[in-house]
Amino acid sequence: GPKGTFHEATPYAPNSPYSASKASSDHLVRAYHYTYGLNVVTTNCSNNYGPFQFPEKLIPLLIHNCLTERSLPIYGDGSNIRDWLHVKDHCRALDLVFHKGRTGECYNIGGSNEWRNLDVVHLICDLLDKELSRSGEASFRQLITFVKDRPGHDQRYAIDPQKMLRELKWSPDLDFQTGLLQTIRWYLNNQAWAEQVTSGSYREYYRQQYNI
Repeated sequence: GPKGTFHEATPYAPNSPYSASKASSDHLVRAYHYTYGLNVVTTNCSNNYGPFQFPEKLIPLLIHNCLTERSLPIYGDGSNIRDWLHVKDHCRALDLVFHKGRTGECYNIGGSNEWRNLDVVHLICDLLDKELSRSGEASFRQLITFVKDRPGHDQRYAIDPQKMLRELKWSPDLDFQTGLLQTIRWYLNNQAWAEQVTSGSYREYYRQQYNI
């Protein structure tokens, strides 16, 4: 919803088949713990970003499309909100949960870092403009293209990571702009990798996703 955050006791309310499949896997794991005593710990995380992320996801897609002079497709009006977490901070949290988390418990791993999608797009364009010395009509913002929103697209994800801080003393190290700039520079230095993974079947997937 527009207010509040998802915490460990929040009832699940999946709005798409994709989110329903993820929710059902959580319930199945918890059921095995409750019924058979399986040693499990469950985590929920906010949106990740960082190096080696496949370009179907928003941030690497935008970076790759800027570098290849393709349109930057934005669902709806770009007002959807996501909470962003660098993959290194996520990995550090998972390591803590694995070694110190309580059996049968759930832990939320969030960035406490909410951004509208359109603002993320603007920030990426501005950072890339600065890195590549572009401005005015040459700005990457000129590539922004609004496309029809996808069915079941949730308006906002907001996760409460206070249990991680309270029990495991974890919080993100990287602020978003620093982590995003590091990510952009990684993709600038690894364009051959991005070209390789976006060849072949990815192109058909991209066309179906964005209809462009």
